[in-house]
Amino acid sequence: MENKTFGKDLKNIIMPNQLLFRRWFRSLGLGAIYAILSAIPVSAAERIYFDYGPLALSISVDSLETFAKEGKINKELEFYLKRVSEENQDTFREVLQTKQEVDPVQLYRFFHTPIGEQLLTGFGKIIQIQGGSNGKFSIRGALVQAAADPEGLTVLNFMRKFSTNIELNTDQILEVSGLFEKIVKATDEMVSQISRLAALEAATENTVDFSTLPDIRKTGEFGVNKQTITLKDDSRQREFIVELYQPQRWRTGQTPVVIASHGLASTPEHFEEPAQHLASYGYVVALLQHPGSDLTQLQNMLEGYSKEIFRLEEFIDRPLDVSYVLDELERRNQTEFAGRLNLKEVGVIGHSFGGYTALALAGAEINFERLETDCNRVVWDPNLSLLVQCRALELPRKVYNFRDPRVKAAIAINPVNSSIFGPIGLSQIQIPVFLGAGTLDPATPAVLEQMRSFTWLNTPNKHLGLLEGQAHVNFSQLDAGTKAMIDSLPNLKLPPQSLIDDYGNVMMLSFLEVHVATNPEYRPYLHSSYAEYISQEPFKFYLISSSSVDELNQAIVEFKAREGIVDR
Repeated sequence: MENKTFGKDLKNIIMPNQLLFRRWFRSLGLGAIYAILSAIPVSAAERIYFDYGPLALSISVDSLETFAKEGKINKELEFYLKRVSEENQDTFREVLQTKQEVDPVQLYRFFHTPIGEQLLTGFGKIIQIQGGSNGKFSIRGALVQAAADPEGLTVLNFMRKFSTNIELNTDQILEVSGLFEKIVKATDEMVSQISRLAALEAATENTVDFSTLPDIRKTGEFGVNKQTITLKDDSRQREFIVELYQPQRWRTGQTPVVIASHGLASTPEHFEEPAQHLASYGYVVALLQHPGSDLTQLQNMLEGYSKEIFRLEEFIDRPLDVSYVLDELERRNQTEFAGRLNLKEVGVIGHSFGGYTALALAGAEINFERLETDCNRVVWDPNLSLLVQCRALELPRKVYNFRDPRVKAAIAINPVNSSIFGPIGLSQIQIPVFLGAGTLDPATPAVLEQMRSFTWLNTPNKHLGLLEGQAHVNFSQLDAGTKAMIDSLPNLKLPPQSLIDDYGNVMMLSFLEVHVATNPEYRPYLHSSYAEYISQEPFKFYLISSSSVDELNQAIVEFKAREGIVDR
């Protein structure tokens, strides 16, 4: 194999994917994960070994250190960098020396959690110790020692702290690199397809002059009150808070009820904006705390009070929390709400892990066979949500049915779902479902999680909303330092949270009005043409319905065939 081909491939691995990794994973605010990703291209103690076809190659860490600190390229390093542009060489130097501010104790604790160990195992398949064994323990030790060192956690210091020489699994690197490229390519193509399908739907819908309809992006007329209640389910010895939003004045007839489930390491306040909006239109909205998978649980882990980012039982407790809140509202309905609450037909909303919760309550069932297949692949999977989903393999193997018949409609935003449920598990859902997705979501990539899942749902009443630039988390709720770091990333443009809220508020309200409050007057707002009407460049919002499922599925099948992707 010619050397120039190898040099081109090495450049393609290190530079474009380094930028992609940094854009996606730094946005999660997990410095530890980013540190590993930054270390992937070049990691060793004294030398880096890797095989490339018939070639057995290596490079010394001293060569890299001299290049990073002095900009000098010796004969050894010239072989690898002579075809790399000066601009990319400068970027590479920066990557080698950039210090990550990470607490070594918290880093140690994170990598001793089940999720942290899963992550290490995946990267240990790529960054191996010399001889080809998984390098997860050496990676963990080097990261923690480098973070504790006065020089700090840099790629160079990581290499110096590594306990032995490293053997890079070049085949895995190329395969993972190829997977990332296919994810990016698939996302671009499927966004284009959804844009086309949304336009087709809009063209076939009845013409509506939306300027003559009430602007439901604006706050409703019923006012908003809020109270916090603490509940304890004695049967599970589980205590949690509920933020309850309700209208100041009651709407005519029974009051619709919505329960919202937050994501992993989050809080009920994640849904504060849509809760206020819905309450102003006459809804009672209950925002739950899930104590085994909320922000407090994460803080407990970082402070050494827990060994888990989330407790395994959360796969069970989360949907049971929602059902318990509905039970509690039924007990309080006559005394506190004068019997106004309609608790026979409620809506549920969930984000991320809360999306799993919402879909489970809608009737989706855990599919252990599918999960086993997806979680035990030889090549590391870049779908971060599998770190959550694969933990369900530790559950006792039995049928888990969390379907609550009171739930008549489900909204799942960036849901964790594709492997834990799969086509079989999701096909059990028979109620209306709205899936929300973002084009820049690194945690639950839309092309792997929501787009496929949309085609697997059998319910005739389903919608998929796709927002360009949405990246899973609410950046307005991040601390100032993290937000400033994200804002500094080049070529990363994210929609303002106010625009995300506008899109989300109108879609949630219209979907719930139609399918929970049984109000047909809101059906025009669920049309693709309305999504088109409120969309703002460059962060467009696309909406498709069940009428586009066959064409979307065909586009997915054709893409897989062209790219040689084996269905799983």
